[in-house]
Amino acid sequence: MAMAAPSVLTPLPVTSVLFACTYNMIRSPMAAAMMRHYHGARVYVDSVGVREGDEVDPFAVAVMEEVGIDISRHRCRTFEDLEDTNFDLIVSLSPEAQHRAIEMTRTMACDVEFWNTFDPTLIDGTRDAMLEAYRQVRDGLLAKVKQRFPLSRGPTV
Repeated sequence: MAMAAPSVLTPLPVTSVLFACTYNMIRSPMAAAMMRHYHGARVYVDSVGVREGDEVDPFAVAVMEEVGIDISRHRCRTFEDLEDTNFDLIVSLSPEAQHRAIEMTRTMACDVEFWNTFDPTLIDGTRDAMLEAYRQVRDGLLAKVKQRFPLSRGPTV
């Protein structure tokens, strides 16, 4: 008697993740830094943008420092700057990055996920209002990273 195949496939473990956004100045560096913070050497993590950015956004640096993660030394890069494109997963954080990730993976065995993430530079206002927008982006990304890549608690008996 043959056994029935399971109805839901268990995803393969992710060992390498690329986070991508528009300029690699805010969202993707934040997400990559969180992933490194929580998963260290277990998962290879990188981040890029579709377009060339200048430098990491100072508001992004400030709100990440609030949670004990330093991104001040981040250098903005684009998809074209990648030396290695062998990732298990690309997480795109902007519509433009999603299109670029789909284009890049047409001939690759790589999953792409779209986490549509608000661009906090669209907020005009006081410094406090802008910082609050960046905090909301940070907190949203943190929740998604923890949900998608749960912290392992070791073996269960």
